[in-house]
Formats: sequence, structure tokens, C-alpha cells
Amino acid sequence: MNKILWAGLCMVLAGHALAKDLIVTDDSGEGLATVMVTRVLAQKPKLILADEGYPADGVSNQSAVENTRFSDANGMLNFPDTGIAYDYRFRKPGFKDVSLRAAAVAAQLSLGEGLTVQMEREQDRRVLAEQKPSNVWLSQLDIGGGEALRQHFALNCAFCHQQASPFMRVERSAEEWLTVIDCMGGYGARIAGDLRQPLAEGLAAGYHSLNASYETVPEPRPWDSALAGASYTEWPIGDGFSQMHDFILHPNGMVYVGDNLQDRIYEVNPKTGVYTVYTVPHESDDKLGGFLGNRFKAYGKINNYMGVHSFAVSPKDGHIFITPSMQRALLEFDPQTKTFTRHEMTRGFYPHTIRTDEQDRVWFTLALSSQVAMWDRQKKVFSYFDIPARNIKEWLTIKLLPLIFWLDPETRPMPSVDRESSGLPMPYGIDVAPDGRVWFARLYANDFGYIDPETGEVTVIDIEVIGPRRLRVDAENRVWMVAFQAGLLVMYDPQTKILKEYDLPVVSEFPYALNVDRARSVVWVNGNQSDTVMRFDIATETWQVYPMPRRRTFTRDIEIAEDGSVYTSNSHFPSWQIEDAQPTLIHITPYPQ
Repeated sequence: MNKILWAGLCMVLAGHALAKDLIVTDDSGEGLATVMVTRVLAQKPKLILADEGYPADGVSNQSAVENTRFSDANGMLNFPDTGIAYDYRFRKPGFKDVSLRAAAVAAQLSLGEGLTVQMEREQDRRVLAEQKPSNVWLSQLDIGGGEALRQHFALNCAFCHQQASPFMRVERSAEEWLTVIDCMGGYGARIAGDLRQPLAEGLAAGYHSLNASYETVPEPRPWDSALAGASYTEWPIGDGFSQMHDFILHPNGMVYVGDNLQDRIYEVNPKTGVYTVYTVPHESDDKLGGFLGNRFKAYGKINNYMGVHSFAVSPKDGHIFITPSMQRALLEFDPQTKTFTRHEMTRGFYPHTIRTDEQDRVWFTLALSSQVAMWDRQKKVFSYFDIPARNIKEWLTIKLLPLIFWLDPETRPMPSVDRESSGLPMPYGIDVAPDGRVWFARLYANDFGYIDPETGEVTVIDIEVIGPRRLRVDAENRVWMVAFQAGLLVMYDPQTKILKEYDLPVVSEFPYALNVDRARSVVWVNGNQSDTVMRFDIATETWQVYPMPRRRTFTRDIEIAEDGSVYTSNSHFPSWQIEDAQPTLIHITPYPQ
């Protein structure tokens, strides 16, 4: 039914599409380069939302597909002619946004010429500052306490949403900031007890000073001329209460996206924009929030009994394996039958990042219990690999976890928090190298290591990396990591045992994740404070930066297609902080196809 309605909509709107070159000029009439032009459907398809504001299980909808391109050195660009009417938005730092409705576009095209748009320079200094992404504001935020407090702040306060965004720049007293810190503690932030008051006072004073001196906010990295060859496609999915956390590009051509807060899987067809939603089932006695309890009581709309987190695909039969972070289980989804299977675990807490190996074994980190688990699909058994504790306190805390989580979430005691996150090393990223080693990184322990799958031996590398979040291994078995609060890309070569650090091409960035294009020797890095995704060429050690079409875009996963294009998702938490409160799946084609 949706497809029929969509076909009818296309027929109604035919004849209003942009078929000729589009020219963008400045206010003097000169061609304007690197203008971001986004076209959106003038009439969006009607969605069928019958399940608490979301599509019901198995129901398909047509996404209102959006396209973005950049003007070349002469201010010219072109969109493919689809025969459909679009509204257009023109954006370039330093200039006023221009919006054109489809009727105005059609009127100009009816004259038989292409579309010419003139952009006016922005003169208002406050508006110019407001155009700038969060990272450059953050670069000027002085919370006192030196680099140690700043890194502790970044580690605990920048993994869900942007800092120094308009939502964060609201001035609050130290007492109000303490209330915020306590609330964020329920969402996973772990501010050390002796740093709560200094941080609250630092944020109050820092934002007051920043708001009073916005003119000191530096210019962001300029948009590069190479962007003229890039193109973006976005598929809006979910709403302002969703969190499109991770996803997988499947060999069947579909992209499967997990809504972590609403326990739904979105199956998106990139060729058509049609998506189908599958509700992740839970047991009748499962509680909201799983073993962690309902941490999100203040959140407007929540349905995370499972907590859909990370995705991996079986190389054997294409089944998708999903970590449900709120349960002691592993989920398996058959994309052909659309059925879920739940594999219960007897050990471990907080299934996190997941990968599969060539033997069709499923590997994933257990973030709270400091373990790596492996599901053997042939034997149908779990194996658990304990990562050595840093000290006796950590060992004891981990051993007591089953008792702690057996207690009522409302009254259970929680370990005190110190600056070193004692008791919570938090295994996070994981990847399987071409040589078979399974590499992992421990976010709070600032270390990484590997498991020999044949012997089960666990080795921790005695080299510190500040905040190693997610990691990937390239074709040469080199390990690539993002150093989160240090704002670095890091490479470790197991053969030479040399660690190398690379500065990011943007300031004050806290990179969440990365992926390695093994075929092209390229590393893609998620920027989440700078509204960017970054491409690092390993051979030349050079960067290319891709700005996102929406302000306040927070990405945390990347998938690489066979042609070298990449997918990511706008997974800001909360999603209502996104520019238009709309999460999207994003496809970036970095060069002409």
C-alpha cells in the first residue's frame, strides 16, 4: 500500500524537479564554492505509526529521503532528475541560510533556465558564532582544574551528546549543575566523588564566561573544495526519543539499524528508502531497563527492556547477532524469516560491542564484568574470557557483581567512584584480526589487548592509551583505536610493538568510534562534537573531513560498502537535540561514482 501511495505521489509531483545546473553566488554575483545544498521532499510520504508513535512490527514505510551535495569552485552543482518536487536549503559558514520552496524552484525553472541562488553574508557576530559546531565552542570552555579534570569531564559527559551545544551553553548555577551530574549518573556518567563539586563550579563559571565572550570562539576547519565530488543520502527514521545507536550493512543490501531506547530494528532498503520495523521481543517477566533497572525514569518515552546495542553478521548464513546491553543474553535475528532467537548467558554483565570471525564464532565484550564472551554456534555454548583485574579492589568488585545486580535496583549499593574508575575497567571495543587474534580495548583502564582463540590466553598490552573506545584491525593486522578524551587516532603495530598517535584534523573532538576500509587502507573516524566524519589515508597520513548536513550530529558507528562509500547514523542521545530532532541513517559517497 505504501509503495502504491508513493508511486502516486511521484506522478503528482512530476515536472517540478531540478533538471539543470544549479548555480550559487555570493552577494556580489561571484560563484560560491563549497555551499552545502540539501534537497528534501516538498510533500513527505505519510507514515503508518500505530505503535506508540512508531511503525508496528513488520510494517513498512517510505522514508522521506534527503540528498546533499556541494557546489564546485564556480558555485555549480547538479542533482539527478527524479521527476519529484523538492524544497532546497543552502548552507555555508559565514553566510545566511537560504531556503527555497518547491513552488519557487518550479517558477524559476519554468523560464527555461537553471536555478541561480544568491547567498548573503552574515553580519551579526552572535549569529556567526551560533553557526559554529560544538567542538570550537568547547575549545574555549574553561572549567578550571587543568587537563586532568577536562579529560575526566570528557570521558563521562561526552559519550551521549555534544558538549558546548546550545543545550549545554544554558547558564546554570553550581547547584543546578550538581543536579544535572546526579541525573547523568543514572545514564552511565561516573564522576569521581571528589570532582563533583569542582566540576559543577567549573561548568557554571566556564559557561558564564563563554557566553559572555562568544566572539573568542575560533573558526572551525574550512570546508574543503574536494567536497564538490561528494554526495550524501539520508533516511529519517525514528523520532526525537529514539537512539539509532549501531547498525550493520548486510550482504543482502539492506541496512539494519537498532533503536537502543525503543527496542526496535529498522530494516532500510538504500535503493528505495523503504524501511520495515521489527520490534525486539522480551520475556514477560523482563523489567524495563533489564538488570540495570529503569535508569531513564525522567525520559519522555522509553521501551528498552533489551537495549539493542551492537550488530554483527554471520559469514555462514547471514544471521545478525545483536548485543542486548540490558540483558544477560545474546540476540540472533534471521533476516529471511524475520524471527529472533534469544541465547541466555549464565555469566557476565552488559553485552557491548560484537564481531564474528571466519569460523562463524560470535565475539563480544561484557563491559561491566570485564570479560569477553564467545558464542560457538556449532556447539551452542558460551565461553568466557576474564581480563585480568588491575588491583584487588577491582577483582573483588567484579566478583561481587552477581550479588549487587541480584538486589533491587532501587536500593542496591553501588561502588564509590574514584578518578581511576577502580572496579570498572570497562571492556568496550572489539575486533577480529585477519590473523585470528581477537583484540579488545578497556575504556576506563586505558589499555588494550588480545585473545588467542586457539589457546584462550588473554594478553594485556602494557602501553597506555587515553580512553580507547572502539577499535578495528587493518589488512596488515595493525590495530587502530580512537583515544576518546585525548582526541587522537592511535595505531598499534603488533609486529614492531610500536604505538603511533595521529592528531585529528579538528579541535576539541572526542572520537567515539572508527572503522577500517581494509581494501583501500583508509580509516574512517566518527566525529561527534564537530558535526563531521573524518577519513584518514594510511599511506599518505592525510585527512579529509566530511561535514554533516544536520547541526548537532552525533555519530558512533561506521559501515563500509564495497564501493568505498560509508554509512553512519545520527545517534544523538537525546535525539531531540539534533537540529530538527530527527535521527537519520546517513550514506556518504566521498567521491564521484
